[in-house]
Formats: sequence, structure tokens, C-alpha cells
Amino acid sequence: MKDKLLFTPGPLSTSASVKEAMLRDLGSRDFEFIATVGDIRRKLLEIGGVAGRGYEAILMQGSGTFAIESVIGSTIAPRGKLLVAANGAYGRRIAEIASVLKIDRALVDCPEYRPLDPEAIAAALRQDPAITCVAAVHCETSTGIFNPIRAIGAAVHSGKRSYLVDAMSSFGAVPLNVEECKIDYLVSSANKCIEGVPGFAFVIARRAALLETEGFARSLSLDLLAQWRGLEANGQFRFTPPTHAILAFRRALQELDEEGGVAARAARYQANYRTLVAGMRAMGFVEYLAPEDQGWIITSFRYPADPKFDFAQLYAFLNERGYVIYPGIVSEAQCFRIGSVGRIFPDSIRALLAAIRDAMTAMEIALPMVPAS
Repeated sequence: MKDKLLFTPGPLSTSASVKEAMLRDLGSRDFEFIATVGDIRRKLLEIGGVAGRGYEAILMQGSGTFAIESVIGSTIAPRGKLLVAANGAYGRRIAEIASVLKIDRALVDCPEYRPLDPEAIAAALRQDPAITCVAAVHCETSTGIFNPIRAIGAAVHSGKRSYLVDAMSSFGAVPLNVEECKIDYLVSSANKCIEGVPGFAFVIARRAALLETEGFARSLSLDLLAQWRGLEANGQFRFTPPTHAILAFRRALQELDEEGGVAARAARYQANYRTLVAGMRAMGFVEYLAPEDQGWIITSFRYPADPKFDFAQLYAFLNERGYVIYPGIVSEAQCFRIGSVGRIFPDSIRALLAAIRDAMTAMEIALPMVPAS
């Protein structure tokens, strides 16, 4: 059975060797497994630029959203308040998590087509001394926009608040230093740009900030401080770990090193992105974002103006030929999304573009198209 190529923000296409790494059974108390968890934790700190700098890497079962909820529910004081800076669906999801947990929150809601404004965040902090934590998304996956997390971090640090960054779709593909960005809690997931498989997420936490959260947790299983203490005590998870996903992740980290690290992976993804955009523009498709705001992780394209265009038909046509893209989740425009990340290369993108061109022909849409206004 041949795998489909996933042009999505995650789960992503993975290498054969990452998949093969899961073809073993290890117990959660096995010495090799415990050593693997320790190696992964150390490597994540290296990727974040904070090895030996007073930070900890904490693995958490579940998807990236589980780890986001873990940080929100475990590190905000009972009478604390979260400021969420949002310019897309994933920022708004953070606000929803806080609401469900009955944590007081405020929202700096920005247009989906613009990066977050650090000055607007700084102004909100000046106006509301009750705010204790600020959350922002690095790569807002609903559009692909890159937000200025370093500048936001400077504003948060100046305001003496803690800082949570959702780096789900950027960590491992966008060079960043957690400490230099003034991040207290960075969250990402195994099945994103490090090219592992779903099963767990991870938090890079500033140790001093984490230790101040004693008694804050609103959940047993998602208690971040307790999870860290368990890992520190005996190298084990408090509850059943996703052993096979962790073995795959160890191999994925090795492949990241073999490729040349984060900078080299970023270069491959950027080459994918350039190939994609050039080919889509040649057919008449238009990106949702301005080029200066567009990241190289995932790109949202507007529906063309031709009434014969049908996204469901495009999706089915591509899926039958082994290519998977994503529908859009932009609130004020009709879009679909194509990812440039995972174990794909410019040749993979060119094959996808040829299939899209064939789909347009099947829909009797002349190319180049007239884009929607």
C-alpha cells in the first residue's frame, strides 16, 4: 500500500525509517525507553537554544492542543488572567481553552490577514494590571502567517508577565532561541516539522517559572509540574506513554541532524514553498496573505472566481491520485490550504501542481484563471 503525500500542517508525510522505528515493542519502564526519553528531552532543549540555560523539556501525551491546555491549566494562578493575542483559529482556540477552564481572559483580536501587533499587546498590558500571562501563536496555521514572537516577547517581558507561545507549526523549521524571545512556555508537537508521528506533544518551560506554579493545576493528567517531576524522578511518564510514537520521534530527530539541523530543514521547506507559489500563480491562483507576511509552512489560496470551481471536487480528484491538501478555515474568505512541510521535496510539489492543473481541466476551467476579488 503506497502512502499518500500529505500537503498539510500535520500529521505530515514521514520517512520510511521513521515509520520503521515504530516496529518494536518497548515497555514504559524499559531502560532503553527511559534513556530514549532523556535523550529526546535534551535534544529539544538544544533545538530551542536553551540547553543548560535553566529550561526543561516536558513530554505530554496527546496532541499539541493537550499540551497547550496543560500549560494554560497548570501555570496560571487561580486568580490569574490570560491575555490571548489572536489572528486566526488557533489563537482563538487558546482563548476557548481558558474559557472552558474558567480562567479570566482578555483578547487582542487582530485581522487574520495581518501579523499580531506587539504595541497593541503592550497597550493591553498597561491598561489591565490583572493580566498575568500572554499567549500567542508563532505560525498561525489557519493562514500560514508568521507572527513576531520576539517583539511580542519583549513587550511581555517589559510588562513582567509570563509568555506562552504556540510553536506547533514552526518549531524545528524556523530557527528561534526560546530564551532570547523571552518565552516561558513553548509548545509544539511530535507530528509537525520535526517529522515524527502523532501521539505526544512537548513543552519547553523556563524552570524558575514552572516551579512557581505549585498548586495551580486544574487537571490531574495534564498537570505540567507533576509531569516534569515524574520525568525528573525516574525518567518515566506518570501515565502510559506513547512508546511507539516516541521511538519514531527519536529517529525523526536523528534525521533532522542528518539533514543539517533546523537551518537546512528551513531551506528545504522554503524551496518547497517557492515552487508551490510559483506554480499556483502560473495557474492564476492568488495567496490570501501578502507575500511579506506569508510564512513557508502552509499557504492559503483564495478560491478562483470561475463558478465551475468546486473545492470538494478538487479535493477528491487529488485524493484519488495520492495527494492530500486541507480546506481553509479563514473566517472572511473562501480559501484552501497547501503545506510545504513534512518529508516532501520540490519534486513532490511539482507533482502536486501537475495534478491540480489536471483537476482544473477536468472542471473545464481555463488556465490561467481570473482570481476571485
